[in-house]
Amino acid sequence: MPPSPTGPADADTYMAVCDRTHLFPGARCRVQGLPDPRAFAARPTPIDVDVRFSDGVIADARLSTDGPADPVLIVAAYTTGAGTSIGGRGWVVRGTAVAGDEVELILGGAVPA
Repeated sequence: MPPSPTGPADADTYMAVCDRTHLFPGARCRVQGLPDPRAFAARPTPIDVDVRFSDGVIADARLSTDGPADPVLIVAAYTTGAGTSIGGRGWVVRGTAVAGDEVELILGGAVPA
């Protein structure tokens, strides 16, 4: 998916802004446009997400809460602005925090393949 300067490609998709070009344990992404950030941070629900990295690249993702453990952010494969291919991967969301009208997802380790 090409970067979109105007926001999510779908009205039911939320933008998650990351300050790096890739994800790793401890990375943080700020989900924007949620109708009730405090309620979402307290109890995340499944949502579709466009993850926008610091190099402007956007990757499709889904926040899944289907399992019995922590939520998982499942990110599709993408290529960084510098041309590095990053395979699709799931990341455990080890915590959430309200930051103004955004919800920060704090990532833990990658989900085993």
